[in-house]
Amino acid sequence: MTRRGVLTASAATAAAAVVPFGTGGPATAAARSFKFSVLGTSDTHGNVYNWDYYRDAEYDDSAHNDVGVAKLAALINQIRGERGTTTLVLDAGDTIQGTPLATYYAKQEPITETGAKHPMARAMNVLHYDAVTLGNHEFNYGLPLLNLWIDQLGFPALAANAVNVATGRPAFRPYHIKKLIVGGATLRVGILGLTNPGVAIWDRANVEGLLRFEDLVTTAARYVPIMRRNGADIVLVSAHGGDSGTSSYGPELPNENPSALIAEQVPGIDAILFGHAHNDVPQRFVTNRATGDQVLLSEPSKWGQRLTRMDFTLTRERGRWSITGKQATTLNTNTVAEDPAVLKAVRKQHNTTVAYVNQVVATSTVELSAAESRYRDTPILDFINRVQTDTVTAALAGTEYAALPVLSIAAPFSRTAVFPRGDVKIKDVAGLYIYDNTLEAVVLTGAEVKAYLEYSAKYFVTLAPGAPVDPATISDPAVPDYNYDVISGVGYDIDISRPVGQRIVLDIDPAARFVVAVNNYRRSGGGNFPGIVKAQVYNAQQEIRQLLIDRAQQRGVIDPADFFEPNWRLVRAGEPVFPA
Repeated sequence: MTRRGVLTASAATAAAAVVPFGTGGPATAAARSFKFSVLGTSDTHGNVYNWDYYRDAEYDDSAHNDVGVAKLAALINQIRGERGTTTLVLDAGDTIQGTPLATYYAKQEPITETGAKHPMARAMNVLHYDAVTLGNHEFNYGLPLLNLWIDQLGFPALAANAVNVATGRPAFRPYHIKKLIVGGATLRVGILGLTNPGVAIWDRANVEGLLRFEDLVTTAARYVPIMRRNGADIVLVSAHGGDSGTSSYGPELPNENPSALIAEQVPGIDAILFGHAHNDVPQRFVTNRATGDQVLLSEPSKWGQRLTRMDFTLTRERGRWSITGKQATTLNTNTVAEDPAVLKAVRKQHNTTVAYVNQVVATSTVELSAAESRYRDTPILDFINRVQTDTVTAALAGTEYAALPVLSIAAPFSRTAVFPRGDVKIKDVAGLYIYDNTLEAVVLTGAEVKAYLEYSAKYFVTLAPGAPVDPATISDPAVPDYNYDVISGVGYDIDISRPVGQRIVLDIDPAARFVVAVNNYRRSGGGNFPGIVKAQVYNAQQEIRQLLIDRAQQRGVIDPADFFEPNWRLVRAGEPVFPA
């Protein structure tokens, strides 16, 4: 039997000894009824203030959502005022990455060098969270920064399925049992934290040989009975994995989004707060196959736009707690003003970040916009590809790869990025490349290049020649913009009148060899693109966003005549979908 099989079997045996803790039945006349609430956040991604650092303005979108921990704090404080001490506050991960604020204190003035307290530790400590689960993006900046951030928190950080390779033991705290006084009696709430196994792919350079990431369902099956034996009256799971049951990286690792599977397959769980998918899921019930109990699930969108509220009705009879009712919803943070205590705690770091991103680095001869980059070859995306191409070409000079043509891959991460005519600031460049990816390079054959482009072209819906074309609906909604790549250095057409897998018109020698510049996320398997997961010929751990900033600063002038080379187009039966 494999180790995984042993864990599953032993967990199932232990679970059989535990009386299932479900929604319960109606209270008897002797039983007293009590209320208990769980408030949940997730995927705050470095947002404290309701601020868009790329626009240097208060955050707003078409739905008028707000963002930030300060907004969440205002709602949380309201509910705590109603509920008092019978309220827990949890977070399901992806906390310390995602805004220039978070990046600044990881890269420009890293807390590992200055000893400063991370802005997300400052903000979250004001809220007095009860526990946070580690998300995959917690690992982006390496284990030293992650461990320091954890040390700065005033509450536990959980990740039961992250295992120390050297010891075979949990690398972080697996679970936490919180004691609350409800109706004069002690209620023990067990909180199990599960991080995303995709870390092993997306941050391989930071964790390989140090940590391994086990299956979330198997891990939950192992720990839920342990928590019950250790006195947990209620078991909550805080999981950084969506509820779709699918993975973006293929079958190489345990499931990326298994929260509904956990609810279905693991007995003894009462509710699951989940994240990672950035969806607003106010309330979902999943029936556990072993017990028939209804497990409550909720996901609070992203960036602090929503707060999950789970409400439980409890009874206590003969010294035993039972749940007689449960429900959930998500609350919109645009209904409250920012909490002044959170703003004060992070104000200095926020102001430092604002000053940094407003530094002028270059002058642009014309306005360059990313608005059409998904379906038209644009200069602003070519700026990324030229910088990547030049960096890899220079690094490989004098090596065995120097004679190979260098291609470059980029994705339209942002639809709103703009280099204005005139002064270009750090925030403008950072707004074009919003992820903390590093640059790598591999060798692909001509056949692999074409297969890669065919996979990328599934981004577009199929449109027959002559059919109406709307840029707003030209892409498959199931494929995010960041999983659509364009390649510079070869000329090709994408014929969207053809079926997926037969769209690329490209004259290339299948046996030819190319060096291909690509970000670490894609090269590590993110998006499950074919052929790209192989040994690097270049990996200097240089952040692509900083390379773009450096190039703008070194040249002083951004002129598309220096880098724009139109090399791809959308067509139908050979006719351009969007004529020049």
